[in-house]
Amino acid sequence: MDWSARTIRAMRLRRTRRLVRSLCTSGLLLGTLFFAASLTPSLVPRTPLMQGMLSGFAFAAGYAIGVGARWLWSYLELPIPPRRYVRIIQWTAAAISLGTAIVFLWRAAEWQNSIRDLMGMEPVEGAQPFQVGAIALVVFAALLSVGRLFQWTFLTLSRRFDRVIPRRVAYVLGFAIALTLFWSIANGLLFSVGLRVADSSFRQLDALIEPDVERPANPIRTGSEASSISWDELGRRGRQFVSIGPTSEDIDSFLGEPAMEPIRVYVGLNSAQTVRQRAELALEELKRVDAFERSALILVTPTGTGWIDPGGIESIEYLMRGDVASVAVQYSYLASWLALLTEPGYGAETARALFNEVYGHWASLPEDERPDLYLHGLSLGALNSDRSADLFDVIGDPFHGALWSGPPFQTETWLAAAQGRQAGSPEWLPRFRDGSVIRFANQFGGLDIAEADWGPMRIVFLQHASDPITFFRPEILYRSPDWLETPRGPDVSDELQWFPVVTFLQLIADIPASTNAPRGFAHVFAVEDYIDAWREIVRPAGWSEGDIDRLKAHLAAPG
Repeated sequence: MDWSARTIRAMRLRRTRRLVRSLCTSGLLLGTLFFAASLTPSLVPRTPLMQGMLSGFAFAAGYAIGVGARWLWSYLELPIPPRRYVRIIQWTAAAISLGTAIVFLWRAAEWQNSIRDLMGMEPVEGAQPFQVGAIALVVFAALLSVGRLFQWTFLTLSRRFDRVIPRRVAYVLGFAIALTLFWSIANGLLFSVGLRVADSSFRQLDALIEPDVERPANPIRTGSEASSISWDELGRRGRQFVSIGPTSEDIDSFLGEPAMEPIRVYVGLNSAQTVRQRAELALEELKRVDAFERSALILVTPTGTGWIDPGGIESIEYLMRGDVASVAVQYSYLASWLALLTEPGYGAETARALFNEVYGHWASLPEDERPDLYLHGLSLGALNSDRSADLFDVIGDPFHGALWSGPPFQTETWLAAAQGRQAGSPEWLPRFRDGSVIRFANQFGGLDIAEADWGPMRIVFLQHASDPITFFRPEILYRSPDWLETPRGPDVSDELQWFPVVTFLQLIADIPASTNAPRGFAHVFAVEDYIDAWREIVRPAGWSEGDIDRLKAHLAAPG
């Protein structure tokens, strides 16, 4: 047994030595630095699984850059250490890497708590360093295996071509073919199959009729028996939108005075065959329920799944005492990031079609007999809502305003205003010109920071400094973003530091996690902040500060 145990230990030692020798020393050191940096905080707290996957990708990225640097060093025929020192360097690098990883894993919980404290979350006692390290190692090993398989394919092809064509040409051709082969496999097998599975899953979810969502009995609600739009074809999110929300009795009970029944119109993806037909159907439904006789009309662009944030609509329905109509047209049933990836222009096309139909009719009405017209959208809905109207087409008869929350970084109006902000104002709460047209707000306020009164068009961007969907930038790969400058947003950790490549990966990992943050942080917006924003835009009469505080408490209450 002793001999057998010694043999097994010897074999394991030889394998470990071969593994260490096969690793690129510069890649190992740079990969460790990337791994360590990935454990520092970013914008959103991470679970051990998310942290492990992120750290594995960061290690692989650093390792790849290190391998590339070694290849360039060799290609330039720069001096290398003598062979007798190579093993010492390799083992020293392995020891340094292991020690660095242990130290940074030990501090991971402290860094995560620096974000959790700002968001009012319970601190974590430990970041489960062994679990994080194990997951990162598995991810790195998988990526390393793919990388070495690519290298083997590239070199094998190059050697075959080298027999008939010049060596350098053979290397270029071998690399090109290997890259095409691997991309085709990834795109055809993984991406296409994964997309079909996701599409099928989201389609089934969209068709689901939940037992607790009842068909509206009120004839002014879409999907009722009086509506020309079928209840079954509204989609899951559409059925939720038209059936769940305050009634005139709810608003009356809160206000202690008579209120109107809010109008909600929704056209599902299956309600008509084409984008234009769905927009026309929405206009006809608005006419049917006399929506143009209300004081305010909201054109809402939903997220990719067709979801509309309840707080964004309930808040204005209460503020307007029910004297408001809202309309939305579904353009997808996929998650927003999938919709943006597979149908990048479809949401904007739908939002534009709805705007053109409704605006065309609205503009034909006498000014004193039509509602105030507003735009609204969250996340991808904000991006597409912003693209729905061309200022030059409406400048002679503009709509009255817009509330866009959590705008993605590609949102053109947001980007222009953020980049053109006044000197000295931070990117996370910019001041754009005199504030008469565009203002920015977050969960801590900001709407009163302006040098002039509102003009006829009032646009508010509601955003959180901790929202990676708004503050991600491709150039973060190689450049520190402006929002990390002092002063930082109040919900951004002081421990957050920019690292090339690593911060880019951190924010990519933050994006899917941003919708799981506490209410009022990252990409989750609180109804209280919607109330402040809508109040600034629509200027409803008869609301005291005490009334507003009471409304916030009422709508923020659970259930």
